[in-house]
Amino acid sequence: MVVVAQIGQTMDGRIATVTGQSKYVNGPDGLTHLHQLRALVDAIVIGVGTALADNPQLTVRLVHGKSPARVVIDPRGRLPHQSLVWQDDGIRKIWVVADGVNVDPLPQVELISLPAIDGRMDPMQILQILSAVGLRRILVEGGAETVSRFMSAGCLDRLHLIVAPIVLGSGRPSFNLIPIEHMDQAQRLPVKTHLIGNEIIFDCELQPQRSIVKPG
Repeated sequence: MVVVAQIGQTMDGRIATVTGQSKYVNGPDGLTHLHQLRALVDAIVIGVGTALADNPQLTVRLVHGKSPARVVIDPRGRLPHQSLVWQDDGIRKIWVVADGVNVDPLPQVELISLPAIDGRMDPMQILQILSAVGLRRILVEGGAETVSRFMSAGCLDRLHLIVAPIVLGSGRPSFNLIPIEHMDQAQRLPVKTHLIGNEIIFDCELQPQRSIVKPG
């Protein structure tokens, strides 16, 4: 299984304004790169916060390729039926909710229930379930909470951080990780950089700290 996360951020490490508005942090080149990633994977994973705030389509539109399955992590089953990720376009759709949550998925939406602790589900369990249903190339696209949880759980092989030449000065940060007290506790990642237009991709290697995900 291969799991890649992607974050588009400003130069000062923000993914959205204080109100949550994020369209678009990245310009055309960064968005094209994101769609290229989408075209290479079996499934895109997002959290319900991103789905509610952005109402994304999660399709491949800017490049040639097939749109991947869309997976929404939504422990309390909050995402409404009219959300664009649920549109009946022939692409596989999976709704991941917490055990015991009563939801009524649309006919084209597959429902997966998993245990939740304090409203959070284990990223490793999510990946095991996706692998078991044939989805083994995964793009974790957002938001910050979801990417941070997969990263903290050691579930990522790579992280693509696309930095746009924008300074917000305030807003929502790119990561929400456990606080540290000393610099020697920070994660120093092997990285390659690529210039695309006026944006920079930091291609971060996370394989050494990656946990093993066995097919379910």
